[in-house]
Amino acid sequence: MITLDITGALAKTITPSLGIPDQELSALRTTMKRNTENFLHERKKGEHLWSMDPYNKQTINAVKNTAQYAKTEKIRQVVWIGIGGSGLGPKVIQEAFESPDTIEFILLDSIDPAMIEMNMKLIDWRRAMLVIASKSGGTLEPMSLFFLCWENMKKAMKERAAERVIAVTDPQKGILHNFAKENNIPMLPIPSEVGGRYSIFTPVGLLPLALLGGNIDAFAEGAKKMDTACQNTDIDENPAALLASVQFLLDTKRDYPIRVIMPYSQRLESIARWDQQLIAESLGKTETHNPIPLAAIGTQDQHSLLQQWQDGPRKCWHIFIKEADQGSVNVPMEVDDSFSYIAGKKFGELFDACHKGTSQALTNAKRPHITITLPKLSEETLGQLFFLFLTEVILLGKLYRIDPYGQPAVEVGKKITKGILSDKEPEKR
Repeated sequence: MITLDITGALAKTITPSLGIPDQELSALRTTMKRNTENFLHERKKGEHLWSMDPYNKQTINAVKNTAQYAKTEKIRQVVWIGIGGSGLGPKVIQEAFESPDTIEFILLDSIDPAMIEMNMKLIDWRRAMLVIASKSGGTLEPMSLFFLCWENMKKAMKERAAERVIAVTDPQKGILHNFAKENNIPMLPIPSEVGGRYSIFTPVGLLPLALLGGNIDAFAEGAKKMDTACQNTDIDENPAALLASVQFLLDTKRDYPIRVIMPYSQRLESIARWDQQLIAESLGKTETHNPIPLAAIGTQDQHSLLQQWQDGPRKCWHIFIKEADQGSVNVPMEVDDSFSYIAGKKFGELFDACHKGTSQALTNAKRPHITITLPKLSEETLGQLFFLFLTEVILLGKLYRIDPYGQPAVEVGKKITKGILSDKEPEKR
């Protein structure tokens, strides 16, 4: 089970004026107990349906069948089109599980022309499977990319083109749903009630994992284990409630609005961007208090941002994410004398030392931080981590009194963009 260590954010570690005193955390216990109970009650009424996705055996079996079909077809490349949650979630899966022994996973999440041209040159459409992930099918970026790739697939596969395409979309309605139906393209469901950033336990996350040879049963099992823990009404036993409490108190009581999500794991780099979207779109809806997420990565950002974090304005707090199992690659014994202190050491030891050095430097500067530790990066622990963050954002919504669903400001931007592209004579306006 993954663990959550909040010691670095507490008053006893970094003084009462800058950290969280025991009495403030204790004062939230009753509130968090009520919030957790409300969350569970709402689930029984049919709300928060994303939380039931790990239990959906029908969808899991459908994804397994699709992955088996890809093996039968000897697919060597998966071209995945998605943006927002439909791109960031699969990106996390790709970073964690793609290897020289798996299929090649090509993620298209940008309409940068140079990147499109480069990627089109890399794809062998005769050995590729095309996946378009969009709940509505109404988003400009993924659909424009899809139409381009669909044309290429038709040129390469002729009448078999639809057999090499999967649409991950709303099972009942929407532009993509209708297009797939008209063109006999197989579909996998994103339930109508599940928003894109909450969709990691739908085929949006399950299918990339299955195509890369991962164990989706273990992924779902990890989510279910975390779900059980997050139903506990005692914050000391409920990691999502504890994490939400720390976030809320540091922001509203200590004026640390900037939440830095910083994995010390290259394979978890994109979990920071995924959580950044989850927090920003779910809670960025008031001009008063709400968390401002910032994605970072260790060790690289020690050398670009740590100076600011240690000596700059006291506005940031950190969530470190690390793996306990760091592998067995060693530094050679023969190194320059000035580096004798690392001779023969495992790179994992160096990595761990860098995390400890950063966290201790922040402690010395009396800057709050916490650490989430995965025993090792696996399907199960990744499922736990995703479910932890998803549950946390719902409990934060209750603490901040913000509806964590919907993204009205994003929709405004989409409408303006569509209007710009639809206007054939802008000079007359």
